[in-house]
Amino acid sequence: MPLPDRDFDVTEVAVPWRILTAAGHRVCFATESAGTVPAADPRLLTGVLFGRLGATDEPKRFYDQLTASPEFRDTNAWADLVPAGYDGLILPGGHAPGMRQYLGSDVLRDKVAQFWQLGRPVGAICHGVLVLARTKDPRTGCSVLADRRTTCLLKYQERGAYLLTAWRLGRYYRTYPQYVEDEVRTALASPEQLERGPWVVAARGTATDDSPAFVVQDGTYVSARWPGDAYLFAKTFLALLQP
Repeated sequence: MPLPDRDFDVTEVAVPWRILTAAGHRVCFATESAGTVPAADPRLLTGVLFGRLGATDEPKRFYDQLTASPEFRDTNAWADLVPAGYDGLILPGGHAPGMRQYLGSDVLRDKVAQFWQLGRPVGAICHGVLVLARTKDPRTGCSVLADRRTTCLLKYQERGAYLLTAWRLGRYYRTYPQYVEDEVRTALASPEQLERGPWVVAARGTATDDSPAFVVQDGTYVSARWPGDAYLFAKTFLALLQP
């Protein structure tokens, strides 16, 4: 699971980590420089606005457990990753400025392209889908997502969060001028390959209730829209590792 040095989404990292490790898998983390101890977006731990809009209690507890784990404090460097040495790849999201280090890395995209060619499970959630949209298949020159069905952070979700908080936080929820959904669509052979799922405002999936959640699985690739899908996303990815 590659991460930026700071500002990743609490839920999109901690929930998959907890579900995968509880099932007996070992999750390895990678940052731009080896040995960096990364940090989640602090606003998602304390509440984005008036104590609201952040991570819920259980993912925050998982994050506390994660930050105390040895694997979180012993990160590999993106450039040193050997893709064939891993059974799966998860690309989490986040929207705060520190995410641009990860979303814009040529080094990381090169490693992702190598892993994609292996045909092993790949999961991407929220802004993490941008990494795949920007990763080129060396054989075709097109995005690795060009022929895949996918979802991602949707425009109404990104725009709604921005409009709700801009008066206080400025462009905190706008990582780039272009919306995530718009950029992902341009990477696809057909815009219809992007699946939106049911309309969602605030309801989130949990460990015991997947009804508000939505993921798209296309072969060994699974994608999700936002933290509210994280439990179902992690469980679907786990099933790909354990067919």
